[in-house]
Amino acid sequence: MAQNLTPRQVRPVVEHEDGTTSKTPMRDGRPLLNFRSPRVKQPPQHLADLSLEELTQAVKDKGLPGFRAKQLATHYYVHNTTDPADMTDLPADQREELAAEFFPPLLTEVRRLRTEDGDTIKFLWRLFDGAMVESVLMRYRNRITLCVSSQCGCGMNCPFCATGQQGLTRNMSTAEIVDQVIQANRVIAAGELAPTAGATTNYLGEEAAEVGSEADASENSATSEATPNPENSTTTSAGVHDRVTNVVFMGMGEPLANYKRVMNAVRRFTTPAPAGLGMSPRRITVSTVGLVPGIKKLAAENIPVTFALSLHAPDDDLRDEMIPVNTRWNADEAIDAAYDYYKTTGRRVSIEYALIKDMNDHAWRAELLAKKLNARGRGWVHVNPIPLNPTPGSVWTASEPEVAAEFVRRLVKAGVPTTIRDTRGKDIDGACGQLAAEDED
Repeated sequence: MAQNLTPRQVRPVVEHEDGTTSKTPMRDGRPLLNFRSPRVKQPPQHLADLSLEELTQAVKDKGLPGFRAKQLATHYYVHNTTDPADMTDLPADQREELAAEFFPPLLTEVRRLRTEDGDTIKFLWRLFDGAMVESVLMRYRNRITLCVSSQCGCGMNCPFCATGQQGLTRNMSTAEIVDQVIQANRVIAAGELAPTAGATTNYLGEEAAEVGSEADASENSATSEATPNPENSTTTSAGVHDRVTNVVFMGMGEPLANYKRVMNAVRRFTTPAPAGLGMSPRRITVSTVGLVPGIKKLAAENIPVTFALSLHAPDDDLRDEMIPVNTRWNADEAIDAAYDYYKTTGRRVSIEYALIKDMNDHAWRAELLAKKLNARGRGWVHVNPIPLNPTPGSVWTASEPEVAAEFVRRLVKAGVPTTIRDTRGKDIDGACGQLAAEDED
C-alpha cells in the first residue's frame, strides 16, 4: 500500500512573550477578543447615515424646503449618483453645496480584481482615514450578490480567517457599508460585470449553494423572487440595468459587533425607494460567529433578514480554538440562539461550516452536528459546508473531496438539508475567509 506522504494537519500553537504557549491567541489568560471598536475619528456624516426623516430635517436646517431631501435620496438610491452635474432638478447655484454637504467621499477604489470569466469582482477600498476594506461582487444565474464588509479588520481572532488575524481597526459607518452597494450598482450599470453566469458547481462537481442563496434555502416562496424584478433594476437613458439583488454580511468584520450601524444599513437596503434601495429583507443575510446577545436582538428587530451562524465545529473543545468567542458563548448557546431566531421569525437558519482537513471534517462530527440540530427540531436549518479557502501563512487546507462527501452524506442521512457552498472568487482571494485588504503598493 502506498504511503500517504501528506502531513497530518495539527492545531496551531501560539507562542507568547513570556515563553508560554497556547492553542488559542490569549491576553491575560483569556482569548484575545475585541468587541468594541477603538475610539477613532469617524467619517463625515453622509446622506446614507440618515433616515429620510432625519435627512428632511437636515435639509430644512439649511433653510431649504423639505422636498429637497427626497430629491437627494432619489439621486443616491435610485440613480446611484453623487455627481452634482446629474442633479438637474436642484437649483443650479445649490448643487455643489448640497453634494458636498450630503455626499462626502467615503470609498476610494484602490484596486479591482476580476475573475477570468468576469462574473466575480473584488474591490479594495480606501476609507477616509486610510483604512482598507474589501467587498466582492458576484453574478449568478438568478441573482447578483454583494459580499459587504462591516468593520475594518475583525476582533474575533479566528485563526483560519485572514481578516480575523488582522485585528480590529474600527467599525465602519452606516454610510460606508451602504456605499459599497451603491458603488457596485454603478459598476453593474457600466457593464463591467459579466452579463450572464452559468451553473455553479462545488469541488465535488455537484451543484453548489451560492453565496446569497440563503434566502432560497430559507423558504420555498423565495423562489418566486429569484428573477430580478423592477425593484432590482434602475432605468437610465441607456435603458434598464441590473442591480445588486442580494447582500451578504460575510465580508470583513463581525456584523453583530457593529450592531447599530449594520442594522441602520439593513434599513437603508430594505426601505422602499426613493428613501432606500427597496430590497427584500429575505435577500439580506446577516452572519455571525456566535454573539448570542446580538442574535437575540436581531430576532426582535421584526426585519425578516436571513440569518447565518458560522459554527465550524459542534463540540466546544475544538470550537474554543477555531472560534475564540466560543469561550464566551458556547456551541449549544449559539445553536439555541439560532433556533430561537427561527422560532421568532419563521425564517430558516443557515449553518456555515468551513471544512478543514483533519480538524473538523470527521464523520463523527457530522453526526454530532446533526444530533444537536435535530434535537431542537426538524425543518428549521440548512447546513452549508464550505471548503476552507487558503490564506497566506495558514497551516490548514481544505478537506479532501471524499472526506467532504462523507461529511455531507452523514448529515443528509440524518435528515439535515446540506449543500456544499461554492468557492466563488477563490482565484482572486475573494472567497470566504480570504479578505485581507492588503495594498500591494
